[in-house]
Amino acid sequence: MLSELLAGAIADAAERRVNRPYSEVEAAALTRSPALDALRALAPAERVKVIAEVKRASPSRGPLADIRDPAALAVSYETGGASAISVLTEGRRFAGSLSDLEQVRSAVSIPVLRKDFIGDPYQVLEARAAGADLVLLIVAALDQDRLQALNELIGELGMTALVETHSADEVTRALDIGAALVGVNARNLSTFELDQDLFGSLADQIPAGVIRVAESAVKNAADVAHYRAAGADVVLVGEALVTSDPVRTLSEFLVV
Repeated sequence: MLSELLAGAIADAAERRVNRPYSEVEAAALTRSPALDALRALAPAERVKVIAEVKRASPSRGPLADIRDPAALAVSYETGGASAISVLTEGRRFAGSLSDLEQVRSAVSIPVLRKDFIGDPYQVLEARAAGADLVLLIVAALDQDRLQALNELIGELGMTALVETHSADEVTRALDIGAALVGVNARNLSTFELDQDLFGSLADQIPAGVIRVAESAVKNAADVAHYRAAGADVVLVGEALVTSDPVRTLSEFLVV
Protein backbone atom coordinates (compact mmCIF):
# COMPACT_ATOMS: atom_id res chain seq x y z
CA MET A 1 0.00 0.00 0.00
CA LEU A 2 2.75 2.47 0.90
CA SER A 3 4.62 1.84 -2.34
CA GLU A 4 1.42 2.33 -4.31
CA LEU A 5 0.59 5.58 -2.52
CA LEU A 6 4.09 6.98 -3.00
CA ALA A 7 4.21 6.04 -6.67
CA GLY A 8 0.81 7.61 -7.26
CA ALA A 9 1.73 10.83 -5.47
CA ILE A 10 4.95 11.19 -7.45
CA ALA A 11 3.13 10.48 -10.71
CA ASP A 12 0.53 13.12 -9.92
CA ALA A 13 3.29 15.62 -9.11
CA ALA A 14 4.91 14.85 -12.47
CA GLU A 15 1.62 15.64 -14.21
CA ARG A 16 1.36 18.97 -12.38
CA ARG A 17 4.94 19.75 -13.36
CA VAL A 18 3.97 19.63 -17.04
CA ASN A 19 1.73 22.66 -16.53
CA ARG A 20 3.77 24.31 -13.79
CA PRO A 21 7.51 23.83 -14.40
CA TYR A 22 10.03 23.32 -11.62
CA SER A 23 11.49 26.80 -12.09
CA GLU A 24 8.09 28.42 -11.67
CA VAL A 25 7.27 26.52 -8.49
CA GLU A 26 10.75 27.19 -7.13
CA ALA A 27 10.32 30.92 -7.71
CA ALA A 28 6.95 30.86 -5.96
CA ALA A 29 8.44 28.96 -3.02
CA LEU A 30 11.36 31.34 -2.66
CA THR A 31 9.19 34.46 -2.74
CA ARG A 32 6.58 33.18 -0.29
CA SER A 33 6.40 34.85 3.12
CA PRO A 34 8.69 33.06 5.60
CA ALA A 35 7.39 29.84 7.11
CA LEU A 36 6.10 29.92 10.69
CA ASP A 37 8.24 28.41 13.45
CA ALA A 38 6.59 25.02 13.87
CA LEU A 39 9.07 23.80 16.48
CA ARG A 40 8.17 26.72 18.72
CA ALA A 41 4.44 26.12 18.19
CA LEU A 42 4.77 22.42 19.04
CA ALA A 43 7.36 22.69 21.83
CA PRO A 44 6.65 20.55 24.91
CA ALA A 45 4.30 22.17 27.40
CA GLU A 46 2.37 21.38 30.57
CA ARG A 47 -0.42 19.87 28.51
CA VAL A 48 -0.44 17.89 25.29
CA LYS A 49 -0.60 19.77 22.00
CA VAL A 50 -2.69 18.78 18.99
CA ILE A 51 -2.06 18.83 15.26
CA ALA A 52 -5.61 18.78 13.87
CA GLU A 53 -6.08 17.26 10.44
CA VAL A 54 -8.23 18.18 7.45
CA LYS A 55 -9.03 14.70 6.17
CA ARG A 56 -11.84 13.73 3.82
CA ALA A 57 -11.10 10.04 3.34
CA SER A 58 -8.62 7.24 3.96
CA PRO A 59 -7.73 3.93 2.27
CA SER A 60 -8.79 2.00 5.36
CA ARG A 61 -12.14 3.73 6.00
CA GLY A 62 -13.11 5.28 2.68
CA PRO A 63 -15.04 8.58 2.82
CA LEU A 64 -15.01 10.21 6.26
CA ALA A 65 -16.38 13.72 5.86
CA ASP A 66 -17.68 15.98 3.11
CA ILE A 67 -15.38 18.92 3.81
CA ARG A 68 -16.60 21.57 1.39
CA ASP A 69 -14.80 24.42 3.17
CA PRO A 70 -11.40 23.30 4.51
CA ALA A 71 -10.60 26.85 5.57
CA ALA A 72 -13.66 27.03 7.83
CA LEU A 73 -12.77 23.68 9.38
CA ALA A 74 -9.22 24.86 10.00
CA VAL A 75 -10.50 28.03 11.67
CA SER A 76 -12.61 25.89 14.00
CA TYR A 77 -9.50 23.87 14.83
CA GLU A 78 -7.54 27.02 15.64
CA THR A 79 -10.44 28.35 17.70
CA GLY A 80 -10.55 25.04 19.57
CA GLY A 81 -6.90 25.29 20.56
CA ALA A 82 -5.00 23.26 17.97
CA SER A 83 -1.31 24.16 17.74
CA ALA A 84 -1.01 23.29 14.03
CA ILE A 85 -3.14 22.12 11.14
CA SER A 86 -2.37 19.07 9.00
CA VAL A 87 -3.80 19.08 5.49
CA LEU A 88 -3.89 15.85 3.51
CA THR A 89 -3.08 16.83 -0.07
CA GLU A 90 -3.01 13.32 -1.62
CA GLY A 91 -5.87 13.06 -4.10
CA ARG A 92 -6.24 9.43 -5.11
CA ARG A 93 -7.09 7.79 -1.78
CA PHE A 94 -7.46 10.72 0.62
CA ALA A 95 -9.43 13.13 -1.64
CA GLY A 96 -7.16 16.04 -0.78
CA SER A 97 -5.40 18.71 -2.84
CA LEU A 98 -2.89 21.54 -2.71
CA SER A 99 -5.86 23.87 -3.06
CA ASP A 100 -7.04 22.68 0.36
CA LEU A 101 -3.64 23.61 1.77
CA GLU A 102 -3.70 27.05 0.18
CA GLN A 103 -7.18 27.74 1.54
CA VAL A 104 -6.21 26.63 5.04
CA ARG A 105 -3.00 28.69 5.00
CA SER A 106 -4.94 31.82 4.08
CA ALA A 107 -7.38 31.30 6.96
CA VAL A 108 -5.27 30.48 10.03
CA SER A 109 -2.29 31.96 11.86
CA ILE A 110 -0.79 28.70 13.18
CA PRO A 111 1.61 26.36 11.32
CA VAL A 112 0.27 24.20 8.50
CA LEU A 113 1.58 20.75 7.59
CA ARG A 114 1.52 19.28 4.10
CA LYS A 115 0.70 15.63 4.73
CA ASP A 116 1.31 13.58 1.62
CA PHE A 117 3.59 10.91 0.22
CA ILE A 118 6.65 13.00 -0.50
CA GLY A 119 9.48 11.55 -2.58
CA ASP A 120 10.50 14.29 -4.99
CA PRO A 121 11.97 17.78 -4.41
CA TYR A 122 9.24 19.23 -6.62
CA GLN A 123 6.66 18.23 -4.00
CA VAL A 124 8.62 20.05 -1.30
CA LEU A 125 8.72 23.22 -3.41
CA GLU A 126 4.98 22.88 -4.04
CA ALA A 127 4.43 22.70 -0.29
CA ARG A 128 6.31 25.95 0.39
CA ALA A 129 4.71 27.68 -2.60
CA ALA A 130 1.29 26.75 -1.21
CA GLY A 131 2.22 28.11 2.23
CA ALA A 132 3.17 25.00 4.18
CA ASP A 133 5.31 25.42 7.28
CA LEU A 134 5.85 21.68 7.77
CA VAL A 135 6.22 18.74 5.41
CA LEU A 136 5.72 15.07 6.24
CA LEU A 137 8.56 12.67 5.42
CA ILE A 138 7.82 8.97 5.86
CA VAL A 139 11.02 7.07 6.64
CA ALA A 140 9.60 3.76 5.39
CA ALA A 141 8.99 5.29 1.95
CA LEU A 142 12.49 6.63 1.35
CA ASP A 143 16.06 5.41 1.24
CA GLN A 144 18.43 7.24 3.56
CA ASP A 145 20.04 9.44 0.92
CA ARG A 146 16.67 10.65 -0.36
CA LEU A 147 15.37 11.12 3.18
CA GLN A 148 18.35 13.30 4.06
CA ALA A 149 18.22 15.29 0.81
CA LEU A 150 14.51 16.07 1.20
CA ASN A 151 14.97 16.98 4.86
CA GLU A 152 17.78 19.38 3.91
CA LEU A 153 15.65 21.01 1.22
CA ILE A 154 12.78 21.43 3.68
CA GLY A 155 15.17 23.17 6.07
CA GLU A 156 16.68 25.37 3.36
CA LEU A 157 13.18 26.62 2.56
CA GLY A 158 12.64 27.52 6.21
CA MET A 159 10.17 24.73 6.90
CA THR A 160 10.24 21.88 9.40
CA ALA A 161 10.04 18.18 8.57
CA LEU A 162 7.75 15.92 10.56
CA VAL A 163 9.69 12.68 10.17
CA GLU A 164 7.35 9.73 10.55
CA THR A 165 8.55 6.37 11.87
CA HIS A 166 7.11 2.92 12.53
CA SER A 167 10.01 1.00 14.12
CA ALA A 168 13.16 1.37 16.21
CA ASP A 169 15.30 1.24 13.08
CA GLU A 170 13.27 4.04 11.50
CA VAL A 171 13.60 6.19 14.64
CA THR A 172 17.37 5.76 14.39
CA ARG A 173 17.28 6.79 10.74
CA ALA A 174 15.21 9.88 11.62
CA LEU A 175 17.65 10.90 14.33
CA ASP A 176 20.60 10.31 11.99
CA ILE A 177 19.34 13.10 9.69
CA GLY A 178 18.92 15.45 12.63
CA ALA A 179 15.13 15.35 12.83
CA ALA A 180 13.80 17.70 15.51
CA LEU A 181 10.18 16.55 15.15
CA VAL A 182 9.71 12.77 15.13
CA GLY A 183 6.36 11.08 14.72
CA VAL A 184 5.47 7.50 15.52
CA ASN A 185 2.50 6.31 13.48
CA ALA A 186 0.41 3.58 15.06
CA ARG A 187 -0.86 2.62 11.60
CA ASN A 188 1.24 0.16 9.65
CA LEU A 189 1.31 1.69 6.16
CA SER A 190 1.79 -1.71 4.54
CA THR A 191 -1.17 -3.45 6.19
CA PHE A 192 -3.03 -0.42 7.65
CA GLU A 193 -3.39 -2.26 10.97
CA LEU A 194 -3.16 -0.22 14.19
CA ASP A 195 -0.93 -0.70 17.24
CA GLN A 196 -1.60 2.00 19.81
CA ASP A 197 1.24 0.72 22.00
CA LEU A 198 3.88 1.23 19.31
CA PHE A 199 4.48 4.82 20.37
CA GLY A 200 5.21 3.81 23.95
CA SER A 201 7.64 1.13 22.85
CA LEU A 202 9.68 3.67 20.85
CA ALA A 203 9.32 6.89 22.84
CA ASP A 204 12.35 6.32 25.06
CA GLN A 205 14.52 6.05 21.95
CA ILE A 206 13.66 9.65 21.05
CA PRO A 207 16.00 11.89 23.10
CA ALA A 208 15.18 15.02 25.06
CA GLY A 209 15.16 18.03 22.78
CA VAL A 210 13.35 16.16 20.01
CA ILE A 211 9.58 16.71 19.93
CA ARG A 212 7.63 13.44 20.08
CA VAL A 213 4.45 13.17 18.03
CA ALA A 214 1.97 10.30 18.38
CA GLU A 215 0.01 9.68 15.19
CA SER A 216 -3.17 7.66 14.52
CA ALA A 217 -5.46 5.55 16.73
CA VAL A 218 -6.93 8.56 18.56
CA LYS A 219 -10.69 8.25 19.02
CA ASN A 220 -11.25 9.90 22.39
CA ALA A 221 -9.64 11.68 25.33
CA ALA A 222 -8.59 8.35 26.86
CA ASP A 223 -6.48 7.64 23.77
CA VAL A 224 -4.84 11.06 24.08
CA ALA A 225 -4.15 10.36 27.75
CA HIS A 226 -2.63 6.99 26.79
CA TYR A 227 -0.19 8.69 24.43
CA ARG A 228 0.56 11.50 26.89
CA ALA A 229 1.40 8.99 29.62
CA ALA A 230 3.75 7.25 27.18
CA GLY A 231 5.65 10.49 26.57
CA ALA A 232 3.91 12.23 23.66
CA ASP A 233 4.38 15.98 23.42
CA VAL A 234 1.94 16.22 20.52
CA VAL A 235 -0.83 14.06 19.07
CA LEU A 236 -1.92 14.24 15.44
CA VAL A 237 -5.66 13.70 15.13
CA GLY A 238 -7.80 13.49 12.01
CA GLU A 239 -10.74 11.12 11.93
CA ALA A 240 -11.95 11.85 15.46
CA LEU A 241 -12.20 15.57 14.60
CA VAL A 242 -13.75 15.46 11.13
CA THR A 243 -16.48 13.08 12.33
CA SER A 244 -17.48 15.14 15.39
CA ASP A 245 -17.87 18.68 16.68
CA PRO A 246 -14.20 19.66 16.38
CA VAL A 247 -14.20 22.45 18.96
CA ARG A 248 -15.88 20.28 21.59
CA THR A 249 -13.62 17.31 20.83
CA LEU A 250 -10.49 19.44 21.01
CA SER A 251 -11.61 20.83 24.37
CA GLU A 252 -11.79 17.26 25.65
CA PHE A 253 -8.38 16.36 24.28
CA LEU A 254 -6.52 19.45 25.41
CA VAL A 255 -7.12 18.94 29.15
CA VAL A 256 -4.77 15.91 29.08
